[in-house]
Amino acid sequence: MSNGVFDQAQAACDAAAEAQRSLVKGFSLADRDRFIDAIRDTMMANMETLAQMELDETGYGRVEDKIAKNSGAVLLSQGTEALPTGVYASEKGLTVEYYAPFGVVGAVTPVTNPAATIIGNGIGNLAAGNAVVFNAHPGAKATSRRTVELANEAITQAGGPANLLTMPADPDLATLDVIMAHPAVKLLVGTGGPAMVKTLMTSGKKVIAAGAGNPPSIIDETADLAKAAVGLLGSASFDNNLLCIAEKEVFVIDAIFDAFMAQFEEAGAYILTPAQGRSLRDICLVPLPGGGHAANKAWVGQSAQLILAAGGIKIDSDPRIAAYETDFDDPLVHTEQMMPILPVVRCHDFEQAMDLAYRAEHGCLHSASIWSKDIDRVTAFGTIINTSIFVQNGGTMSAFGIGGSGTNAPTIATPTGEGVTGPQSFVRRRRFCMADGGNYLLG
Repeated sequence: MSNGVFDQAQAACDAAAEAQRSLVKGFSLADRDRFIDAIRDTMMANMETLAQMELDETGYGRVEDKIAKNSGAVLLSQGTEALPTGVYASEKGLTVEYYAPFGVVGAVTPVTNPAATIIGNGIGNLAAGNAVVFNAHPGAKATSRRTVELANEAITQAGGPANLLTMPADPDLATLDVIMAHPAVKLLVGTGGPAMVKTLMTSGKKVIAAGAGNPPSIIDETADLAKAAVGLLGSASFDNNLLCIAEKEVFVIDAIFDAFMAQFEEAGAYILTPAQGRSLRDICLVPLPGGGHAANKAWVGQSAQLILAAGGIKIDSDPRIAAYETDFDDPLVHTEQMMPILPVVRCHDFEQAMDLAYRAEHGCLHSASIWSKDIDRVTAFGTIINTSIFVQNGGTMSAFGIGGSGTNAPTIATPTGEGVTGPQSFVRRRRFCMADGGNYLLG
């Protein structure tokens, strides 16, 4: 097959290895930037088509949000400017520390964000000098295939080597085994759940893994409640709450609880009664044999209107999110639900809110937010929650340049510690030394 898609995983790895050798031997950093610019232009020209294709194939989310999400991966991802260097100079000589490619990277992509993950990981690895073999989620293989094809077309039309991004046409666990075992694959990158992370860890190779999250948000008495309501609604409802960084449960101080819920409703949230919320919770979650709950896959990424209808709540409007008051023991508080049904817990004071939010996050160390003007409280919560993403007075998406400052990356590597990934994540540190003062004159 052409344009990076192959019948066999072995062929996809072999082609990527050949392309990567060509890239590092025959092209400069400026060339890499030119190829990245070509990818950006091509993806933006096809953005609406990819978003609709993703929705049609997966059934998850909203087209308008997918356009925004995928555009962020295209426009806000980092290029070669993110590659660091270091210099050590003295009368003894000159040592340059620089960052070199791994070679071929094997990357697992999720059904929830197929195009964005391929675009983000593809641009970051191309900047780093790597080729990538993607093992796409089978439920999004058509969207993934088209994204890979478009990226390769852009690179080759800009004069670059073919097959810098590849994938097997029919990805599954067997093709992943081939990719993990291939000798040219030196680094594995995974975006998905705990089972995926565990599988990659068995490879014996270096792994950069993005795991699950259950991001909490706190709203205290000092917050601008109107701003918090609008910001939380936009962030938690984005693409029907599919993003791992999106707030999944909220803790509101009792003194302003009713006022906030009124503002939340005014902002566009549909407020359920506690009884309605409990009824929907039983639809949204399924119990696990060993205890605990998981999101009901039938409702992941679906609209609030559809989920409410399944619970016998028929409404004419199409709210972006539904919310209800509940207590801390509600299993929806403790589950990464990935659907726009938001549990809101009333707290006596800030100390209780902070304690409950910390416990609800379950040590994922992924993402959290707080709406507060009290910097001491913000600092206290940020210290204890210790997440890779922490946002004050904004939705968690603010950390990715959407409503705040930052770069975009669909892979937030919390389990392995890299955080928001970029080209600097996909490289090896190397040193070149000119010893004994050789070829270096100290000014």
